[in-house]
Amino acid sequence: MKKGKILIIDDNEELLIALRLFLSEHFLVIDTIKNPNLIPEYLRKNAYDLILLDMNFSAGVNTGNEGIYWMKQIKETNPSVSVVLITAYGDVELAVNAMKEGAADFIQKSWDEKKILSTILSAYNLQQSKVRIKNLEQKQKHLSERIDQKYSNIIGKSSVIKNVLQMVDKIAPTDANILITGENGTGKEVIAREIHRKSNRSDEVFVNVDLGAISENLFESELFGYLKGAFTDAKEDRTGRFEIASGGTLFLDEIGNLPIELQSKLLTVIQNKEIYRVGSNKLVPVDIRLICATNMDLDKMVQENQFRQDLLYRINTIQIELPPLRERIDDIPLLTDFFLKIYSKKYQKAPLKFSEQTLKKMKEHSWPGNIRELQHTVEKAVILCDNKEIKEEHCWPDGEKKTKIFTANTMNLNENEKIIIERAIAKQQGNLSAAAKELGINRSTLYKKIEKYGL
Repeated sequence: MKKGKILIIDDNEELLIALRLFLSEHFLVIDTIKNPNLIPEYLRKNAYDLILLDMNFSAGVNTGNEGIYWMKQIKETNPSVSVVLITAYGDVELAVNAMKEGAADFIQKSWDEKKILSTILSAYNLQQSKVRIKNLEQKQKHLSERIDQKYSNIIGKSSVIKNVLQMVDKIAPTDANILITGENGTGKEVIAREIHRKSNRSDEVFVNVDLGAISENLFESELFGYLKGAFTDAKEDRTGRFEIASGGTLFLDEIGNLPIELQSKLLTVIQNKEIYRVGSNKLVPVDIRLICATNMDLDKMVQENQFRQDLLYRINTIQIELPPLRERIDDIPLLTDFFLKIYSKKYQKAPLKFSEQTLKKMKEHSWPGNIRELQHTVEKAVILCDNKEIKEEHCWPDGEKKTKIFTANTMNLNENEKIIIERAIAKQQGNLSAAAKELGINRSTLYKKIEKYGL
């Protein structure tokens, strides 16, 4: 199938006719001109994929300077276009100089159809590859910007969140490894992305890996990649997350869920900054900024021999502890208003507002699921509200408020966590996947907590 648009510039009309006839089987549009002074006009009117350009136009001149001059003019107008120079003099030095100046290749006027076609098609394919790469880069930039917009809203005026943001400003420009801790739903990924956005790697990729969702037998292949044939289902080469993130930031979420036997492998990669793909003995260097996150007490896990102390030192150059929402009471109205605007627009609802009584109850609520729970509550209220004012029954319908508003009889975190997990499992009628989703944790974390509390 013919495709592509090319322009041929040469003062030899017979050569122009011959090239047009010869290349017409391969290209959709072929324009030809004898006078190079017409080049700017043609470039204004058309977008060419490939340009064939004579190196000499003046009689008795064979320096190639004319061709290089016009090639530079073409490149200024369209940097991505491939230019193949035409020379009657198979001068290697002249060709090398032209390549240094930006030519994709050159052909000689001695008629070797196979070589001419091979050179021209290679130059065309090169140009198409450049276009595809540019388009992919633009798409990646667009997607990154969209994701950044989603995660760039750090809402809050409380002193505790201001302290967190001050810490982010200090550490973001460095390459120090960061450990973000805090309860589920406190916004650990939001903070990780904010660190990346303010870092020197902000133009590179941010790769998020939920270690709690990766099974042990897939750990190495997911993080380090593999070669075709490395195992039964390895039908093609695959790049791991470390390689993908090289040059940018790698965010390892739920790192406390990583089994002890896999922690040594992660430690080795972090120390050496190089990986082996599964099925390969070739070392691949990686350059990442590492940010980890967990809702677990890693120091306690170290004492219980469930987490390697040397790995903790490696990932914990700087630690950021995110406060739970119950310690950010002043931020609840701001967050509520933020989510209200999002979901009012999403569900095409008229301007809504929370009643004073509902806002009061929201500030009194303990929010065990933190910001994630608040977000889901606001979304639900917007959906259920049929008038302009959101009331308690919209936030906690069918008596759900009684189970959600949690009054602690003790300040012991483990006892309260056990009660919340029991309620979630009971509410979901024993469906552990649904209970984990309700709690804002992954299923493997829930299994560990069930075992921990003997539920």
